[in-house]
Amino acid sequence: MTERRPRKDALRNRAAVFAAADTLFARCQSPDGVTMADIAAAAGVGKATLFRAFGDRTGLIRALYAARLEPIMDAVTEGPPPLGPAAPPLERVPALLDAVLCLKLDNRHLALALEQSGAGSPYATAHYEAWHTLLRDTLERIPGLADSDFTAHALLAATRADLVEYLTGDKDTPREELREKLAKFTARVLSSRTEPANGG
Repeated sequence: MTERRPRKDALRNRAAVFAAADTLFARCQSPDGVTMADIAAAAGVGKATLFRAFGDRTGLIRALYAARLEPIMDAVTEGPPPLGPAAPPLERVPALLDAVLCLKLDNRHLALALEQSGAGSPYATAHYEAWHTLLRDTLERIPGLADSDFTAHALLAATRADLVEYLTGDKDTPREELREKLAKFTARVLSSRTEPANGG
Protein backbone atom coordinates (compact mmCIF):
# COMPACT_ATOMS: atom_id res chain seq x y z
CA MET A 1 0.00 0.00 0.00
CA THR A 2 2.74 2.44 0.92
CA GLU A 3 4.51 1.87 -2.42
CA ARG A 4 1.47 2.69 -4.53
CA ARG A 5 0.76 6.22 -3.33
CA PRO A 6 3.98 7.87 -4.59
CA ARG A 7 3.40 6.20 -7.94
CA LYS A 8 -0.13 7.61 -8.15
CA ASP A 9 1.07 11.03 -7.01
CA ALA A 10 3.81 10.99 -9.62
CA LEU A 11 1.36 10.07 -12.37
CA ARG A 12 -1.06 12.77 -11.23
CA ASN A 13 1.71 15.36 -11.09
CA ARG A 14 2.99 14.33 -14.51
CA ALA A 15 -0.47 14.71 -16.04
CA ALA A 16 -0.88 18.13 -14.40
CA VAL A 17 2.53 19.26 -15.62
CA PHE A 18 1.84 18.11 -19.18
CA ALA A 19 -1.56 19.83 -19.21
CA ALA A 20 -0.08 23.06 -17.85
CA ALA A 21 2.84 23.01 -20.28
CA ASP A 22 0.48 22.30 -23.20
CA THR A 23 -1.62 25.34 -22.30
CA LEU A 24 1.35 27.63 -21.75
CA PHE A 25 3.10 26.68 -24.98
CA ALA A 26 -0.15 27.02 -26.94
CA ARG A 27 -0.74 30.55 -25.60
CA CYS A 28 2.81 31.91 -25.61
CA GLN A 29 4.15 34.47 -28.06
CA SER A 30 7.53 32.74 -28.01
CA PRO A 31 8.48 29.33 -26.55
CA ASP A 32 11.43 31.01 -24.81
CA GLY A 33 8.92 32.78 -22.61
CA VAL A 34 7.73 29.56 -20.94
CA THR A 35 9.87 28.79 -17.90
CA MET A 36 9.99 25.91 -15.46
CA ALA A 37 8.63 28.29 -12.82
CA ASP A 38 5.65 29.12 -15.05
CA ILE A 39 4.88 25.44 -15.64
CA ALA A 40 5.26 24.53 -11.97
CA ALA A 41 2.92 27.34 -10.91
CA ALA A 42 0.30 26.46 -13.53
CA ALA A 43 0.48 22.77 -12.60
CA GLY A 44 0.28 23.44 -8.87
CA VAL A 45 3.54 21.66 -8.10
CA GLY A 46 6.90 22.81 -6.80
CA LYS A 47 9.82 23.56 -9.10
CA ALA A 48 11.79 20.85 -7.30
CA THR A 49 9.18 18.33 -8.42
CA LEU A 50 9.76 19.28 -12.05
CA PHE A 51 13.53 19.04 -11.77
CA ARG A 52 13.33 15.67 -10.03
CA ALA A 53 11.00 14.28 -12.67
CA PHE A 54 12.52 15.76 -15.84
CA GLY A 55 16.01 16.99 -14.98
CA ASP A 56 15.65 20.36 -16.69
CA ARG A 57 13.45 22.34 -19.08
CA THR A 58 14.78 20.44 -22.11
CA GLY A 59 13.98 17.12 -20.46
CA LEU A 60 10.43 18.27 -19.76
CA ILE A 61 9.94 19.46 -23.34
CA ARG A 62 11.26 16.17 -24.72
CA ALA A 63 8.98 14.14 -22.44
CA LEU A 64 5.92 16.19 -23.38
CA TYR A 65 6.71 15.97 -27.09
CA ALA A 66 7.26 12.22 -26.81
CA ALA A 67 3.82 11.88 -25.22
CA ARG A 68 2.25 13.81 -28.10
CA LEU A 69 4.19 11.70 -30.60
CA GLU A 70 3.28 8.32 -29.10
CA PRO A 71 -0.07 7.78 -30.91
CA ILE A 72 1.59 8.56 -34.24
CA MET A 73 4.47 6.19 -33.59
CA ASP A 74 2.01 3.45 -32.64
CA ALA A 75 0.30 3.95 -36.00
CA VAL A 76 3.66 3.96 -37.78
CA THR A 77 4.99 0.79 -36.16
CA GLU A 78 1.89 -1.39 -36.11
CA GLY A 79 -1.02 0.46 -37.70
CA PRO A 80 -2.72 0.00 -41.08
CA PRO A 81 -1.76 1.83 -44.29
CA PRO A 82 -0.95 4.49 -45.22
CA LEU A 83 1.16 5.08 -42.08
CA GLY A 84 1.73 1.44 -41.11
CA PRO A 85 4.66 -0.69 -42.28
CA ALA A 86 2.59 -2.62 -44.83
CA ALA A 87 1.87 0.49 -46.90
CA PRO A 88 3.53 0.78 -50.31
CA PRO A 89 6.43 3.26 -50.05
CA LEU A 90 4.97 5.72 -52.55
CA GLU A 91 1.89 5.98 -50.30
CA ARG A 92 3.73 5.81 -47.01
CA VAL A 93 6.27 8.58 -47.60
CA PRO A 94 3.69 11.37 -48.09
CA ALA A 95 1.62 9.98 -45.21
CA LEU A 96 4.64 10.06 -42.88
CA LEU A 97 5.47 13.63 -43.84
CA ASP A 98 1.86 14.72 -43.41
CA ALA A 99 1.82 13.14 -39.95
CA VAL A 100 4.96 15.04 -38.98
CA LEU A 101 3.56 18.29 -40.34
CA CYS A 102 0.23 17.86 -38.51
CA LEU A 103 2.09 17.13 -35.27
CA LYS A 104 4.05 20.37 -35.72
CA LEU A 105 0.89 22.31 -36.61
CA ASP A 106 -0.95 20.99 -33.55
CA ASN A 107 2.03 21.66 -31.26
CA ARG A 108 3.72 24.61 -32.97
CA HIS A 109 5.41 26.28 -30.04
CA LEU A 110 6.21 23.03 -28.27
CA ALA A 111 7.89 21.69 -31.41
CA LEU A 112 9.74 24.98 -31.82
CA ALA A 113 10.92 24.83 -28.22
CA LEU A 114 12.15 21.28 -28.78
CA GLU A 115 14.12 22.23 -31.89
CA GLN A 116 15.66 25.20 -30.05
CA SER A 117 16.39 23.38 -26.80
CA GLY A 118 19.77 22.24 -25.59
CA ALA A 119 23.16 22.49 -27.20
CA GLY A 120 24.32 20.95 -30.43
CA SER A 121 22.60 20.28 -33.71
CA PRO A 122 18.82 19.66 -33.87
CA TYR A 123 19.63 17.01 -36.47
CA ALA A 124 21.45 14.94 -33.83
CA THR A 125 18.44 14.61 -31.54
CA ALA A 126 16.83 11.22 -31.02
CA HIS A 127 13.42 12.25 -32.39
CA TYR A 128 14.91 13.65 -35.62
CA GLU A 129 17.15 10.63 -36.13
CA ALA A 130 14.16 8.32 -35.67
CA TRP A 131 12.10 10.13 -38.31
CA HIS A 132 15.03 10.39 -40.69
CA THR A 133 15.83 6.68 -40.39
CA LEU A 134 12.20 5.70 -40.94
CA LEU A 135 11.83 7.97 -43.96
CA ARG A 136 15.20 6.97 -45.45
CA ASP A 137 14.42 3.26 -45.09
CA THR A 138 11.03 3.76 -46.74
CA LEU A 139 12.56 5.78 -49.58
CA GLU A 140 15.09 3.02 -50.19
CA ARG A 141 12.21 0.75 -51.18
CA ILE A 142 11.32 3.03 -54.13
CA PRO A 143 13.02 1.78 -57.32
CA GLY A 144 15.20 4.32 -59.07
CA LEU A 145 15.24 6.91 -56.28
CA ALA A 146 18.77 8.21 -55.80
CA ASP A 147 20.34 9.10 -52.44
CA SER A 148 17.53 8.24 -50.04
CA ASP A 149 19.57 9.57 -47.10
CA PHE A 150 19.77 13.14 -48.44
CA THR A 151 16.23 13.00 -49.83
CA ALA A 152 14.93 12.13 -46.36
CA HIS A 153 16.75 15.14 -44.89
CA ALA A 154 15.43 17.43 -47.62
CA LEU A 155 11.83 16.30 -47.19
CA LEU A 156 11.97 16.61 -43.41
CA ALA A 157 13.36 20.13 -43.77
CA ALA A 158 9.95 21.14 -45.14
CA THR A 159 8.38 20.17 -41.79
CA ARG A 160 10.79 21.99 -39.47
CA ALA A 161 8.99 23.80 -36.68
CA ASP A 162 10.63 27.15 -37.41
CA LEU A 163 9.41 26.98 -41.02
CA VAL A 164 5.93 25.89 -39.92
CA GLU A 165 5.87 28.78 -37.43
CA TYR A 166 6.96 31.25 -40.12
CA LEU A 167 4.44 30.04 -42.70
CA THR A 168 1.47 29.76 -40.36
CA GLY A 169 2.36 32.74 -38.19
CA ASP A 170 4.06 35.43 -40.26
CA LYS A 171 2.62 34.33 -43.61
CA ASP A 172 -0.75 33.23 -42.20
CA THR A 173 -0.88 30.17 -44.45
CA PRO A 174 -3.99 28.06 -43.68
CA ARG A 175 -3.39 24.59 -42.29
CA GLU A 176 -4.96 22.68 -45.17
CA GLU A 177 -3.15 24.80 -47.76
CA LEU A 178 0.18 24.01 -46.09
CA ARG A 179 -0.61 20.29 -46.03
CA GLU A 180 -1.55 20.43 -49.72
CA LYS A 181 1.68 22.26 -50.60
CA LEU A 182 3.74 19.65 -48.78
CA ALA A 183 1.89 16.82 -50.52
CA LYS A 184 2.53 18.37 -53.94
CA PHE A 185 6.19 19.00 -53.14
CA THR A 186 6.62 15.41 -51.96
CA ALA A 187 4.93 14.10 -55.10
CA ARG A 188 7.31 16.12 -57.28
CA VAL A 189 10.34 14.77 -55.42
CA LEU A 190 9.13 11.18 -55.71
CA SER A 191 8.15 11.53 -59.38
CA SER A 192 11.60 12.84 -60.29
CA ARG A 193 13.24 9.50 -59.57
CA THR A 194 15.15 7.83 -62.39
CA GLU A 195 13.19 4.93 -63.83
CA PRO A 196 15.16 1.75 -64.68
CA ALA A 197 16.39 1.78 -68.27
CA ASN A 198 14.63 -0.51 -70.73
CA GLY A 199 16.43 -3.52 -72.06
CA GLY A 200 19.95 -3.46 -70.87
